[in-house]
Amino acid sequence: MKKTAAILLFILSLAVPGIIFSKIGVGVGSGQIEVEEKLKPGMIYELPSIDVINTGDEEAEYGMAVAYHNDQPEKKPGQDWFVFTPSEFSLKPGEVRRVEMRLKLPLRTQPGDYFSYLEAHPVKTVEKGLTTIGIAAATKLYFTVEPANIFAAAYYKLITFWRVNAPWPDRVLKLSIAAALFVIFRKNFNLDIKFKKTNKTNE
Repeated sequence: MKKTAAILLFILSLAVPGIIFSKIGVGVGSGQIEVEEKLKPGMIYELPSIDVINTGDEEAEYGMAVAYHNDQPEKKPGQDWFVFTPSEFSLKPGEVRRVEMRLKLPLRTQPGDYFSYLEAHPVKTVEKGLTTIGIAAATKLYFTVEPANIFAAAYYKLITFWRVNAPWPDRVLKLSIAAALFVIFRKNFNLDIKFKKTNKTNE
């Protein structure tokens, strides 16, 4: 009976090799990112991008995440501090996708040394019924946040917003100033017209 089952399993593996022997893998092109400058609360920083590689032999969906050591001495940055572009994507075997990363420090970020893993991992594919728990490749990230009071952090936040979204803040500011000047001019112009009409009526 066991021999018959083994033969049937072997025949099935030859008929549908993808079910038995398919492999899902992932790799990243950078092992470590260490930010040398001290970062400021409230600022937004562009981190070096990383390349995610499908090291398996079939197409799969991938996602980005942030992970930590349970007993790490460094502080743990928040999950919502990171923005990955794209955050999810599909890769064919051997295909590489570059992921851009942005770090957004909250206004009340505690000063100190921080560490996290920037992790790329296959996600569950519903169509094929694949589960990939425990398969991941990660880049180590180290950075330090310097002390800052709430007013300094708010200032850094404004400056960063201005730089990241340039040139639109400048355009909006100029447009607002032009609109304010137009309103002031229009009010003064209307007053002059009314004054002249009043004089003609009195004559």
